[in-house]
Amino acid sequence: MSLHVVIEADGGSRGNPGPAGAGTVVLNADRTKVLARLAYVVGKSTNNVAEYHGLLNGLKAAQQLRATHISVRMDSKLVVEQMSGRWKIKHPDMRELAMQCKTIEREMQQVEYQWVPRKDNSRADELANKAMDALGRGAAPGFLEGFGLIDAHAEKSEPPAPKEQSDPKVWNGATTEATRLLLLRHGQTAMSAQRRYSGRGNPPLTELGQQQAAAAAQHLGARGGIDAIVASPLERCQQTAKAVADVLGLTVHTIDALQEMDFGDWDGLSFAEARAADPELHEQWLRDPNVAPPGGESLSQVFRRVKKARAHIAETFGPGTILVVSHVTPIKSVLREALGAPGTMFHKMHLDLASLSIAEFYADGPTCVRLVNDTSYLQGVRVQ
Repeated sequence: MSLHVVIEADGGSRGNPGPAGAGTVVLNADRTKVLARLAYVVGKSTNNVAEYHGLLNGLKAAQQLRATHISVRMDSKLVVEQMSGRWKIKHPDMRELAMQCKTIEREMQQVEYQWVPRKDNSRADELANKAMDALGRGAAPGFLEGFGLIDAHAEKSEPPAPKEQSDPKVWNGATTEATRLLLLRHGQTAMSAQRRYSGRGNPPLTELGQQQAAAAAQHLGARGGIDAIVASPLERCQQTAKAVADVLGLTVHTIDALQEMDFGDWDGLSFAEARAADPELHEQWLRDPNVAPPGGESLSQVFRRVKKARAHIAETFGPGTILVVSHVTPIKSVLREALGAPGTMFHKMHLDLASLSIAEFYADGPTCVRLVNDTSYLQGVRVQ
């Protein structure tokens, strides 16, 4: 059974920063019945941090009420745009509160945000001022008596039953939340422009590569919903990841195992030059994923290290949506694992520079590939 609630939230400070408080009203879907009234003493803080507290308290109350659909109404354009994924979050306190809000969001079937004029948010504003008044009288940070989460109550007619954990969440039979990996290949480098094997070498992005990274960043910023960013340590990936991180207001976490394949003696050579150096070995490498270039890694070795890295990402950051900025071979390795495909897959799939693919992994086993090699957002930017 679904339950739709409306959250009206606000926050303020008397001084910026200064004594701050947050107010929240939770209502039924048509806003005819108040389900919870929350007044929260924040302490000394900014008005924006206080507004995030108002939102978070409302989401927690909706969670207690077992809501499935939430409509949020706030007069803070900043919070509405940031939570909708259109604006980046730079302030560390706001970023932490936003991540807590996103964690609750993932439990809901739908959460939508709407900006409203201040005059239409008077109930929440009144509660925020009540909290600030109490702080001025010496109240400690926390909910005011009679205006806290424990006072939230569901409509008594027929409370929704909790969902059984065994209910499949998606068609593949998974009963857990997904760790969704957005797999972004880095932008162009001088090596990729010349179509040369580029493994552990560390060329930076070209001007075109920077444009590709910027276009991907704008696309992902508009998409929103990204909880964390991880990237290969090589400069071309770090530059691409930073472009997205700057838009989203997130930190880039570096994972060494996401590096490109080590091409050994072939690094820096063109396809034709590598083949000319040892035609028989090059042909074997194209046929057998267990064959390695001289002094380098085999595709099977890359697959095994990336598989461990993928599990580490899921354990550290999941469930949630994680942007993985890496290279063509590691990205193909993740897609291979999600598809359960054989090692011969590596040479049967093309991934453009700055392309996006999406794969999902569930803790109880199922996997799903939702997108491969999307470059639609690179219109007007050359793809190589």
